[in-house]
Amino acid sequence: MTRIGIAAPTPMMRAGLRTMLAAPEFDVIGEAGTLALALAGPAVDVLVVGDERALADVGGAPDGVRLPAFVVLSESERTVAVLRALPLPGWGIVAPAAPAAELQAAVQAAAQGLIVLPASLAARLLVGRPAAAQVDLGPAEPLTAREQEVLDLLGQGLANKAIARRLAISEHTVKFHVSAIYGKLGASSRTEAVSRGAHRGLITL
Repeated sequence: MTRIGIAAPTPMMRAGLRTMLAAPEFDVIGEAGTLALALAGPAVDVLVVGDERALADVGGAPDGVRLPAFVVLSESERTVAVLRALPLPGWGIVAPAAPAAELQAAVQAAAQGLIVLPASLAARLLVGRPAAAQVDLGPAEPLTAREQEVLDLLGQGLANKAIARRLAISEHTVKFHVSAIYGKLGASSRTEAVSRGAHRGLITL
């Protein structure tokens, strides 16, 4: 039996997701309006996130919480970068208009430690812009002042725990800022984020 939590901003969305997840192999044991509240609730195997913007709440999760697998309703390539940056046992992205069978399949796969993407999103990632063109592009959004501070400390080789101490914030908040930096710079690792940040003149090594 796969234990499932739901994080969605409206009661209607939560009810809809609960209906779509009605299956003998699933047990929906909790739901909340925000991701932070869902993570503070009962431990689950998979958390279904109804709005990609809720991923910003990862930074507000209680310290010491072990993240479950995530399945996020989204069609954005940026969501891939955010999820890849988080310490998740498995994750998936499902189009908001996907049928119940597709959502259930993604939940089952994520629970087994797999990564699931919609075919349309996978195609864009696999056959999209050339890598060289991506490297030359600036971030889609400017880094916030806090993200700039975190990137500077990443460039100094500090680990998340050390960055948290230096900035007097929680380690979960650092992880959120790091994932946001990855998304804005199009990076998939700390080394790549530092390299791209230096290439664009955001930090000096």
